[in-house]
Amino acid sequence: MGLNTTMQGDRIQIAIYGKTNAGKSSIINAITGQEAAIVSKVRGTTTDPVSKAMEILPLGPCMITDTPGLDDEGELGIKRVKKAVQVLNKTDIALIVSDISGFTEKDLEESCALPEKERQISRLINEKKLPYIIVLNQTDRIEEAKAENIRKIVTSKNPGVPVILTSAVKKTGIEELKAALVSLVPDAKQKLDIISDIVKRNDIVILVVPVDTSAPKGRLIMPQQQVIRDLLDNNAIAVVTQVPELKDTLKRLEGSVKMVITDSQAFKEVAAIVPLNIPLTSFSILFARHKGDLEKLVQGAAALNNLKDGDRVLIAEGCTHRRQCEDIGTVKIPKWLKEHSGKEFIIETCSGTSFPEDLSSYSLVIHCGGCTLNEKEMKHRIYSATEQGVPVVNYGIFIAYVNGILKRSIELFPSVNKII
Repeated sequence: MGLNTTMQGDRIQIAIYGKTNAGKSSIINAITGQEAAIVSKVRGTTTDPVSKAMEILPLGPCMITDTPGLDDEGELGIKRVKKAVQVLNKTDIALIVSDISGFTEKDLEESCALPEKERQISRLINEKKLPYIIVLNQTDRIEEAKAENIRKIVTSKNPGVPVILTSAVKKTGIEELKAALVSLVPDAKQKLDIISDIVKRNDIVILVVPVDTSAPKGRLIMPQQQVIRDLLDNNAIAVVTQVPELKDTLKRLEGSVKMVITDSQAFKEVAAIVPLNIPLTSFSILFARHKGDLEKLVQGAAALNNLKDGDRVLIAEGCTHRRQCEDIGTVKIPKWLKEHSGKEFIIETCSGTSFPEDLSSYSLVIHCGGCTLNEKEMKHRIYSATEQGVPVVNYGIFIAYVNGILKRSIELFPSVNKII
């Protein structure tokens, strides 16, 4: 896939950390070969994490996040650094960029042989077991022999971590940095199956895609596009239809349909039409398996029967979009939740990157399918909830559960089906 066709959540996520004016933005521009980030001598040019989709040869499609300086100060600066650290939750590879001309003897004597702020972020990266690279930048400011000596010391105290000397000004070390990035790309990024492991050549799969007021004008939503592409990549046959035409479509293809995949919001109608001998699931449930944790999300559905009046429920979405009158997150799910339980809840919502760190006050988290999030961030959110003892379920599983068809909707996945 190229720059314009790779989904954001499937890109290699690279985050760049360092103090103000360490040369982070210059490094981004050097490795991408374009003016992707603003370079300025003015402190604090990057005030919030800024992510940019780009193609880096030979890595391929990437998402690079430039973060504020780790030494940002004041109340606002502390908040900015906190947001920068949160980026690690979705990061595949981190870069720690340090101005080598500012190293002191005391820095080199420390455990990581790095200045204090860089040591702090390296500890967090190590705790999360993320691969990372230490970039000793601005080597043009000191003697070559001194730079090499610092590199050797830093390398000796950070075993297994690539340590690269660079000068964004002279464009030195950039190819070595790219090579180090390539060596750290997680194997999982090479291929993430959505459905290709349960279909074979010439299997016919019906996709139910409602085109209603909530559907984007003139296009399919991301999960629908990706499922269709995954089927085509594996030589299966995708038949796309809407709910009113589904019965006739099934009749025409009688005896040859491998499975039906529906938009979760149409689960109830579709389940009433599709014969029980044909497996039925939803795009959201496929994405729960694709980049989440299907087992934990299915287990979370049981909490729906334990909710009490006044409980707080968080409805979370990975993307930001214009809310409509029949918005699923703010209108439909709260309505279905009340109808299912007969109780009144305190409903709170969040979207984009604003997922709360502290979830302890919630009795349940209902999350979207996470199509715009990468696997690491989606799993972090599920892990964060379960670690705090808060059940979490996604849209598709929630909708299947309140309609009494959850067991049927996951029968394609026997290892998970048995836990219900």
